[in-house]
Amino acid sequence: MKATDNRPLKSYEWVLQDIERQIREGRFAAGERLPSVVELSAHYKVGRSTIREALSALKAMGLLDIRQGGGTFAKQPEEAAAPPHPADIDRESWIDRSESVRHILEVRRVLETGAAALAAANRTEDDLAALEETLAGMAEHRDDERYNEQADVRFHLQIAAATRNPVIADLMQSLSRRLHDSMRDTRALWFYSERSTADRLLREHQAIYEAIAARDADEAANRMQLHIAKVEQVLNDKGAAGK
Repeated sequence: MKATDNRPLKSYEWVLQDIERQIREGRFAAGERLPSVVELSAHYKVGRSTIREALSALKAMGLLDIRQGGGTFAKQPEEAAAPPHPADIDRESWIDRSESVRHILEVRRVLETGAAALAAANRTEDDLAALEETLAGMAEHRDDERYNEQADVRFHLQIAAATRNPVIADLMQSLSRRLHDSMRDTRALWFYSERSTADRLLREHQAIYEAIAARDADEAANRMQLHIAKVEQVLNDKGAAGK
């Protein structure tokens, strides 16, 4: 679903799309400082939390550099590096990478299972609409892995926002860069090990969404736990294969 010039901005998705377009078209040059959150909020006529969510997602996509207390700066889209093919990662490098990814997965298991349960209890219709839009994009672009890496991160950040707990949302946003890097690595591994991964990942995200939409906190936490456990299994299988 695309925003048009005549369609009012209703969520952070429209802000994200407009800023992303300006970066890719060069209207915000690499290194150029973006307007403040207050200025962007006034420009787009949305709340500051909407702006922050859009900027956080753009940071996860590798399009922004957000410096604590120093402002937000555009980056060249090409700066986001493509992941190496798993078969090309040597054993020593893989040990280092897998350990880092495993640590992030441990954090995700603790944080995101609880966030999914809280999102099921507290989500709004706007939260569901944002999640639905991300899932629709995943389905439409299932053959575009770079798009889906970014959408994957966005989906999990949206769940954190749906908790309506700003501390959880801030924690997830602070992890957005590491979250993106770990998802990039694990998605590359998953695609290497399973050819049906795009459809399977989409089904798992849809299952999490359905539990949140149904306000079933236990099931939302369970489906998130299963999703992360599957990622860990793929990671462990790659480690075993390299021994």
